[in-house]
Amino acid sequence: MKLRQSSKWIQLSLVAFASALLASHAFAQDAGTRVAVVNTEKVFNESNLAKAMQTRLQNEFTKRQNDLRDSAQKIKSAAEKLDRDAAVMTEAERIRRQRELADQDRELQRKQREFTEDLNQRTFEERAKIAEKANAVLKQIAEQRKIDLIVQEAAYANPKADVTDDVIKALNSQK
Repeated sequence: MKLRQSSKWIQLSLVAFASALLASHAFAQDAGTRVAVVNTEKVFNESNLAKAMQTRLQNEFTKRQNDLRDSAQKIKSAAEKLDRDAAVMTEAERIRRQRELADQDRELQRKQREFTEDLNQRTFEERAKIAEKANAVLKQIAEQRKIDLIVQEAAYANPKADVTDDVIKALNSQK
């Protein structure tokens, strides 16, 4: 008798499980969730806003970058001169010049770190502006096409679901 009851429970459990599985599958089909994908790196690299950002940053940071490169070249030349002249210098003069070079090198490294931090900060600020506009465009596209979900950077996406080019076109058409 116990075996019969337990087998009925197993059968009932299997029927309930199958029903739940079928119901969830049917619900997913009825929901008709529409999903799209956008490649944000492509937006940040190919849109007119991104190209203008690159130009602005290049104009803003080129002089500092050239100054740093010139300073590095001067330090390198001074180090080479010290190596050539070290044999004919007094010990005190050689030590003094080595310290000067070390100080100049530390100062150059500090300026290079500041340059990198400033460039990264400005790039982040500019990308945030582009992202804000791109998100507004994404929302418009989602509303127009009745898309329920837009995913960024998917591992795989069917090209039909990719709205990246549409986002770039919309951003490029904005003033």
